[in-house]
Amino acid sequence: MRRSTLAGAGLALAVTTIAAVRFGGWAVVTVEKIPDYLVVGKPTQLTFAVRQHGVTLLTDLSPSVVAKSGRREITARAERLSTGGYRAELAIPEVGEWRISINSGFGKSRGELLPMRAVASTESALAPLPDRERGRMLFAAKGCVTCHVHGDVDVRGEVADVGPDLSSKRFIPQYLAEFLADPSIKPPDAKSTARMPNLALKQADIAYLVAFINAERRAAGR
Repeated sequence: MRRSTLAGAGLALAVTTIAAVRFGGWAVVTVEKIPDYLVVGKPTQLTFAVRQHGVTLLTDLSPSVVAKSGRREITARAERLSTGGYRAELAIPEVGEWRISINSGFGKSRGELLPMRAVASTESALAPLPDRERGRMLFAAKGCVTCHVHGDVDVRGEVADVGPDLSSKRFIPQYLAEFLADPSIKPPDAKSTARMPNLALKQADIAYLVAFINAERRAAGR
């Protein structure tokens, strides 16, 4: 009887844990703005919000930001802002490819940016990223990867199976832009039953995301 009771208790705990992760224990990290490139020695500010289920702003957390390149790693604590978001400042110490992660402070929820190039401060002005590439970077930075998968973005979120796989999806550009601005309208993927939260995306960011989502898949290794 005792073994049966313990087994039942264990099952109940497992179900409760799964429910907590699935329905209350995850959040979307949305970065306000990301640069095309990082500059060595020049502080880079990252402003971001943490929303439970992408909806409710979580304003009393203690997030941190970590940047890694090879064996090098730097960490910065984020400060709370009156807007309900957070801000952290990083000073990249050397050139190379850096990957930045944001530990939200809410369970295991985190935001992860795609690799960014750090250049020397003496390097001549670099060409801005194409719209499609900016959209690809924003697909991770805005938290789209929390619920969606895309073959050109190697970041996977906590509940990436909630929304449809967007790797091969194409939509009417105007309608997709309207949907990203106001997800309460009928979703462009009629088969999807999940409802996307409103992440307060700016029009410029929406244009970049549309350019990326509607673009053809890139060849492997490009």
